[in-house]
Amino acid sequence: MEKKEQLYEGKAKKVYATENPDYVIVSYKDDATAFNGQKKGTIVGKGVINNKMSNYMMQMLEKKGIPTHFVEQLSDRETVVKKVQIVPLEVIIRNVAAGSFSKRYGVAEGTKLAEPTIEFSYKCDELNDPLINNYHVFALNLATKEEVATITNMAFAINEAMKEFFKELKIDLIDFKLEFGRFHDQIVLADEISPDTCRFWEADTWDTTKHVSLDKDRFRRDLGGVEDAYAEIFKRLGIK
Repeated sequence: MEKKEQLYEGKAKKVYATENPDYVIVSYKDDATAFNGQKKGTIVGKGVINNKMSNYMMQMLEKKGIPTHFVEQLSDRETVVKKVQIVPLEVIIRNVAAGSFSKRYGVAEGTKLAEPTIEFSYKCDELNDPLINNYHVFALNLATKEEVATITNMAFAINEAMKEFFKELKIDLIDFKLEFGRFHDQIVLADEISPDTCRFWEADTWDTTKHVSLDKDRFRRDLGGVEDAYAEIFKRLGIK
């Protein structure tokens, strides 16, 4: 697949056209941002880890019946994906209270939720990705009722598959962000699954006062050991 002109550059990735109008090439960067771009830095090797891990997870989920944008990995940092129209929603699944959820509702980090919950944020950097509900989605014509139902069902199915998968690696899946896209007439999982988009805690070593993060919180919160945390996730996955 031939890489042509650059179509887009985001906080963590560049996207290039190909000779096939249905496919693009995504190139993962080592750039790191937090708090909607207010904090910036570099996590050495992050692009390679996120690329390979996302591809690994997408292929695992495909086997579970989840359609994804993955087509083919080209190199350590570059992958061919389906050219989707991103649904402008960030979809957050939470299993344990942490981060903004804890601040918003006054729930101690590490509190296990009675059941997994889902949140939608309007994907708009200028507005700081505000939380919205289904009625806002329909009123703003961001997605149809059928699309929201499909996205919701897929997100919870992904959660169950990933919780089980990471538990085997002695990692607890605390929460994570997903994005979905339209590929022709189908909703597919897009973007990435990585320590950038998931909260991973070392399993069985935490309570509401202490936990070991293996994700981008180490960058957000200046905890140190950022590269080591990403490398540890990668090592447990056993990806070459």
